[in-house]
Amino acid sequence: MHRIATSFISLSLASMLSFAAPAPKVCVFVPGVVSGSPVYEQLVAGARRAASEIPGATLKVVEGGFNQAEWLGKISSLAATGEFSLIVSSNPAIPELCAEVAGSFPEVRFFIADSWLPGNKSIHTVLYNQLEQGYLVGFMAGLASSGRLAGGAASHKAGLIVAQHYPSFDKLIAPGFERGLEAADPGAALETRVLGNWYDATKASELANGLFDWGAAAILPIAGGAGQGVVSAATSKGRFVLWFDDDSGYRLAPGTVIGCAVLRQDKLVYERVKALLAQGPASTLYGSAVVVGVRDGYVDFASGDPSYLGLPAAARAAMDGQVARLKSGALVLPVAGL
Repeated sequence: MHRIATSFISLSLASMLSFAAPAPKVCVFVPGVVSGSPVYEQLVAGARRAASEIPGATLKVVEGGFNQAEWLGKISSLAATGEFSLIVSSNPAIPELCAEVAGSFPEVRFFIADSWLPGNKSIHTVLYNQLEQGYLVGFMAGLASSGRLAGGAASHKAGLIVAQHYPSFDKLIAPGFERGLEAADPGAALETRVLGNWYDATKASELANGLFDWGAAAILPIAGGAGQGVVSAATSKGRFVLWFDDDSGYRLAPGTVIGCAVLRQDKLVYERVKALLAQGPASTLYGSAVVVGVRDGYVDFASGDPSYLGLPAAARAAMDGQVARLKSGALVLPVAGL
């Protein structure tokens, strides 16, 4: 009787295991390449950490390349394999593509950071308040253009170099930068140049030299790997650069890069992917779109590097004061009209 009972229990356990939910398989789709892109490096790091903490979960990274026309087909092919329960990505252009794919593969779920798409039950998106992020580096540019940095003369001019126009830049980053510039240096002029790609550092250097010859005291590049060309031009001319998304700019050219407005994408992706894997495909996060910013801890200004700490105390106090106002809610820059 004991052997029969033991056998029955063993069979029951085997049966239960055979009907258990399969271990989650995650695909990180990178719309570009990982190397040299802080946002995508953080995307992969956060997702990988989350998957490592979910028993049995596996993760695959797929680089989509720079040809946006190919992204839809590549995402669709990933969904069609039936291998992945969750596809993770980060780019404002990705949600619409995933919505199209979800119509054909309703069992697949998607999480896209740095984007906005409410109402699709297969997709969860989180948008960074890049109005705040742009404001922070814009204010720093205004400190430079107003002559409040060591050895700097007032030019009342600053520049932006962007790889291409896209909604987050046009609606959030550029308006935020302009607002921050105006707050620090009222009446300062701002010029924008479009590079046309995310990798041509030589052309970026040429555009930067043109802006510096015009009189720009500082430039913010939003141009991926091409941003290093802006740093090179600024170093040769003794001008300043602002940096976006992480603090690696400080290490590229100490004394030239004077401010980095950072995203904590690795933290966000880790938290969201872990929650989505733990909750499964029925998670109530799907269908929702959320905006996060400085007060939430996902947008910040990197103020601990020696390059920043070497700036005049009065300039740092002014900059730190703006960060404190955003964190406390004394300064509110709401994202609207998405």
